[in-house]
Amino acid sequence: MRVRITYDCDVLVIGGGIVGLSTAYAITRAAPGTRVTVLEKEPGPARHQTGRNSGVIHSGIYYRPGSLKARYAVRGAAEMVKFCAEYGIPHAVTGKLIVATDRAELPRLHALVQRGRENGIPVRELGASQIAEYEPEVRGLAAIHVGTTGICDFVAVARQLAHGSGAEIRYGTRVVRVDRRPERGVAVLTAAGDVVRGRVLVNCAGLQCDEISRLTGDDPDMRIVPFRGEYYELARPELVRGLVYPVPDPAFPFLGVHLTRGIDGGVHVGPNAVPALAREGYGWGTVRPRELGSTLAWPGSWRIARRHWRYGAGELRRSLSKRAFTEAVGRLLPGVSEGDLVPTAAGVRAQAVLRDGTLVDDFLIREGPRTVHVLNAPSPAATASLPIGREVARRALSAL
Repeated sequence: MRVRITYDCDVLVIGGGIVGLSTAYAITRAAPGTRVTVLEKEPGPARHQTGRNSGVIHSGIYYRPGSLKARYAVRGAAEMVKFCAEYGIPHAVTGKLIVATDRAELPRLHALVQRGRENGIPVRELGASQIAEYEPEVRGLAAIHVGTTGICDFVAVARQLAHGSGAEIRYGTRVVRVDRRPERGVAVLTAAGDVVRGRVLVNCAGLQCDEISRLTGDDPDMRIVPFRGEYYELARPELVRGLVYPVPDPAFPFLGVHLTRGIDGGVHVGPNAVPALAREGYGWGTVRPRELGSTLAWPGSWRIARRHWRYGAGELRRSLSKRAFTEAVGRLLPGVSEGDLVPTAAGVRAQAVLRDGTLVDDFLIREGPRTVHVLNAPSPAATASLPIGREVARRALSAL
């Protein structure tokens, strides 16, 4: 006798950040009538990476041509501006400067110009005297202006995606166990003792995505190593007109301390990148021994430390010393002082690290029986969330 299973939904999405909500939105757009349930452990959407970044719609200039990041960021930036305009979400296309302050950075700046052109992004090269046309208080040897960069309210975008998806969104619902049966589907047990059954599970759990992958029985062969990014707010926002970035180090996925005039008119300064002592460790005082132990037990964590200890030491110094942080900002903005920097909310980046210590540089999406796992989606995932959501939705629907 065949057992008849009652499913609560067709697709069960774990994670109510912008990628999970975009996935739900894309599924119901592509296949109307598909029942989608989103489980989010926080009391509302976008409480972690989505709601704690600098709000930048990235152009896609930094990313290797042909990579998912490059393709999805370029496409996603245009789509995000259109989405915000359609739904009245605060946004602006501001453009940004990437500024070289040292001769050693000039070859990397020129390489970015070439990369931008390969990715189809309009770029204007500037000499030292031309920087003042855009940012009178900024100093540098040379710069490039990227016109397609913008800013928006990503939390408002996430809310609109949740509303527009028509999905059932269950906030305050933490998943503690997953029972997957390839011939039947998945059932998850929540911390409240409820069981939710679906035909397919989509893992968009961000900082917890590797944990969720292991709960389903899939070995992700990576670990999320959390890096905290600490921000200041500029007490004199008139010093900066728009967005100003340093030339990034290609060895790292972090963009360096930058200046971002947000949609509210305030100017964010940061972030740095220091190891967090918990998956959601937004300050040095938040320590979760089990999570820290998991990070320390992963061989890749130690290999990162050995390979990049000089870089890490500099980031740690800027975390512990406001003077050192101010010096880093002062390379771009000489008029800034310690008194101009007011501490504000930090973020944590969910960085996937392989066993050999490689920092996963691209978006990483893997599939298992009746599951789709989004295992690496830090910046520029918010920018790229609409095309990422469509790709994850395509895979989930094919698994149905």
